[in-house]
Amino acid sequence: MGEENGFVGESSNGEAAGLAGEASNSPASSICLCSYADEGSAESQRYYLARRTLLEMLRDRGYAVPASEINRSLQEFRATHGQDPDVERLRISVVHKSDLSKRIQVVFAGSRIVKVSGIRLIAASLANRESLTGLILVLENHITNQALNALDLFQFKVEMFQITDLLVNITKHVLKPKHHVLTEEEKQSLLKKYSIEEKQLPRLLKKDAIARYYGLERGQVVKVSYSGDITGSYVTYRCVW
Repeated sequence: MGEENGFVGESSNGEAAGLAGEASNSPASSICLCSYADEGSAESQRYYLARRTLLEMLRDRGYAVPASEINRSLQEFRATHGQDPDVERLRISVVHKSDLSKRIQVVFAGSRIVKVSGIRLIAASLANRESLTGLILVLENHITNQALNALDLFQFKVEMFQITDLLVNITKHVLKPKHHVLTEEEKQSLLKKYSIEEKQLPRLLKKDAIARYYGLERGQVVKVSYSGDITGSYVTYRCVW
């Protein structure tokens, strides 16, 4: 094999270079390693990554999300929100592109344990709550059983995600197959084509990470497209249960 670039490659004289070899005394290597350092706060980076994943999630669900918001860099995010972001300013409110009656809000619950009083504060702070059809709560701590019960008072669907589950967009993983949520018309056409009932399709649990990412409900069908050198290309369908 030829020479490799990176931290564990080989130098031109055959000696191991980078982190696995001897330290280089050249200024260039020192500059290279320092360029990877992030001098900003870990908290701001965590909020940035989680918020970006949420924006991508909402876009993939069909909501109108500006590309400029998704493509905002960490530096731009910090310029707006600082090193210690105010969670109130991180909220997201968007409407669905094909159904303007569908509007969803994203609320970051903060680092404290979420109690009933916290749910009441969130409810009181929701803008135009009567027109909301969905709410996503981003948790950094656990939520009490009483607070969970209080969520039943909302007249719309409430979803919860731990912020640690949002640091990476799972749908972007190179090994993850492509998922396409079928419309009701596409679903019925599929069942008719193969003369089957939805219960005969392979199942996808409602608590599965992909089902949660797309906000799927029981009975919805997802087209899963696989493509790889080993498995080849093929398509299957899964029904949410």
